[in-house]
Amino acid sequence: MPASRYTVSDVMTHTAIAIGREASYKEIVELMHEWKVSALPVLEGEGRVVGVVSEADLLPKEEFRREDPTLPDQLEAASKAGGVLAEDLMSSPAVTVRPDATTAEAARVMARKRVKRLPVVNDIGMLEGVVSRSDLLKVFLRPDEELAEEIRAVLAELTPGTVPAFSVQNGIATLCGPLRDRALVPLLARGIRAVEGVVDVRMELDGAVRATA
Repeated sequence: MPASRYTVSDVMTHTAIAIGREASYKEIVELMHEWKVSALPVLEGEGRVVGVVSEADLLPKEEFRREDPTLPDQLEAASKAGGVLAEDLMSSPAVTVRPDATTAEAARVMARKRVKRLPVVNDIGMLEGVVSRSDLLKVFLRPDEELAEEIRAVLAELTPGTVPAFSVQNGIATLCGPLRDRALVPLLARGIRAVEGVVDVRMELDGAVRATA
């Protein structure tokens, strides 16, 4: 089956705003506000990523301004309340992703680690860019015609000789008409769903309408 051709390098922001260990709290807030980002990679040396400062790392200074932590799970956050430099505030080691990772892999890392942005690093940890949630959603901007072309290639491989009829509208792919082997339905649905930018897959076979999750 044709592999997804969309990787992190296709959608990431190649010019990333980053800071050094000695960046001050106020400087970090100003950069986030100016560039409208929720996190900044922290670099050392010639550009190796050693951590990330996010909005969540900055908020304890406000949260514990007037009161001390009372719950065990507040202690780690409260320890950052007195931080004034990036090296005091950053989360380290940084959660990163490689440029050749698929967009699906990057999305899973974001979901698992509950982060909105990931520094993109090369083999030796040097910063190459940043990928955000909004970057990963770019694949859903692909035109229906482009999706149809890729879906046709997928179906041709899965059903050699006779490509089932299908249509694509607003990112929703619908397989329609007769299908000789109904056992192929789950396989076809998975194959179509794997095409980057497909919103949903629906089956309308012999008048029976079914939607796949």
